[in-house]
Amino acid sequence: MLLLWRSRCLGRALGRSLRALRQVLPAAGTGRGEGVNSSSVFTVRYFRTTAVHRDDVVTVNTPAFAESVTEGDVRWEKAVGDTVAEDEVVCEIETDKTSVQVPAPAAGVIEALLVPDGGKVEGGTPLFKLRKTGAAPAKAKPAAAPPPPAAPEPVAAPAPPPAAAPIPTTMPPVPSVSAQPIDSKPVSAVKPAAAPAAAPPGEAVPSKGARSEHRVKMNRMRQRIAQRLKEAQNTCAMLTTFNEIDMSNIQEMRALHKDPFLKKHNLKLGFMSAFVKAAAFALQDQPVVNAVIDDTTKEIVYRDYVDISVAVATPRGLVVPVVRNVENMNYADIERVISELGEKARKNELAIEDMDGGTFTISNGGVFGSLFGTPIINPPQSAILGMHVALFLGGQPFHRYMPNTGARTSPQRLSLNHSSLTVGPTQGDSWGGPGL
Repeated sequence: MLLLWRSRCLGRALGRSLRALRQVLPAAGTGRGEGVNSSSVFTVRYFRTTAVHRDDVVTVNTPAFAESVTEGDVRWEKAVGDTVAEDEVVCEIETDKTSVQVPAPAAGVIEALLVPDGGKVEGGTPLFKLRKTGAAPAKAKPAAAPPPPAAPEPVAAPAPPPAAAPIPTTMPPVPSVSAQPIDSKPVSAVKPAAAPAAAPPGEAVPSKGARSEHRVKMNRMRQRIAQRLKEAQNTCAMLTTFNEIDMSNIQEMRALHKDPFLKKHNLKLGFMSAFVKAAAFALQDQPVVNAVIDDTTKEIVYRDYVDISVAVATPRGLVVPVVRNVENMNYADIERVISELGEKARKNELAIEDMDGGTFTISNGGVFGSLFGTPIINPPQSAILGMHVALFLGGQPFHRYMPNTGARTSPQRLSLNHSSLTVGPTQGDSWGGPGL
C-alpha cells in the first residue's frame, strides 16, 4: 500500500509539471520578453524512498493448535539480540502429543521475548518481537590467502663429511669405585611434599563417594504418556496372551528377495512390514480386535479399515505415528511409510495429524532386548501387539521343534494385550492364528 501511494503521488506531480511546461514553452518561443505568468510558476517535489518498511517490528504469535491440544510449554532456541534468517526456528512449543516449531517469518533481529522459557502459551499468544532487516546477514568472507613464500636462494653444496675414525681394538678402562660410604639422610629429615592448592571458595569440590542428585523438569509429552498409560490400566480390563510363531518362511523369503527389493524400491526389506501386513489380515479376520467402544452411546464401533500405529522411541518419549489403510498396502508401501514416519520422529517433525487415530498398535520391544512383556493398550484402541526377541543360545539362534508347523526353528515371541471389555478370551487367543 505504501509503494502504491507513493507511485500515485509521483504520477500526479509529474502531470502538474508537464502541464506547466506546456504553458511556459509557447511564451518563450514568441521572443516578446513577456514575463512569465504567475500561474505558470510551479515547484518541483523531490521523493526518496526510506528503509522504514524494512525495519519495522512485527510480533509473532503462537500458531493454532489441533482441537485436542489446548496449551503448550515454550522452549527458546534463540535469545534477545540474536540474528535469525527467514524460516529459522526461534522456539519450540511442547504439547501433550508433539512439539511445534515456530520459525521466523522474515530475516531480522530478536527484539524481545514475550514469554519466559518454560512458560505456558495458548493458540494466538504473542511469543516474541522481530525487527526485520530485509535480508540475512552476509557471512564473513574467508581471510585472504597469504602470499606465496619467496623462492629460496640456492644453497651451496655441503662439504663432504670427514673421514671415519679408526675402530678401537682395546677395551676402555673401568672407572674405580670409591671406598667411602654413600651419604644418607635420616627419616626425620625428609620433608613431606606440599599439599595441592585448595579450590576457590565459590566452587564445590566433589568428594569421593558423594551422593549428589539433580532435577530435570518433565516435558509435557512424558507427562501425558504417563497419564494415558495409567488411565488405560484403570479403565481397561486387560488380558495378555503369549504366543510363539515360526519365522522360517519369512526368513527364507527375506533372504531371497532383499537384494532385488532394495534395488527396485531403494528400501530395505525388514520384518516389520511382514508383521504389519499379517496383523492387517488378522484384524480383518477378527474385526472385534479392530473395534472400539463409544462411551457416549455405549456402542461398539467396528472399523472397516485398518490403521496401525507403530511405536517409535525418541529422546522425548514414545510416539505412535499411524500407518493408514494398511489393508490396501504392499510390503514396499509399508516400508516406505514406516521409514518416512521414523525419520520425521527422529527430527522431531511429527505433526499431530501423523499420530491421530489408529485402530491397532504394534510395539517392537525386541530391538531393545525385551524377552517378554505386556505392553499397555493405547486408548481408545482395543489391543496392542508386542514383538519380543527371538530365542538365542550362546549367540546363535536356538532351534527347537514347533508343534504347529513341525519345523525346527528359532521361534519369535509375541504378546497380545487386549481389552476384555471388547475382545473376548477366545477371540484374543485365536487372533494370531489366521494372520500370524
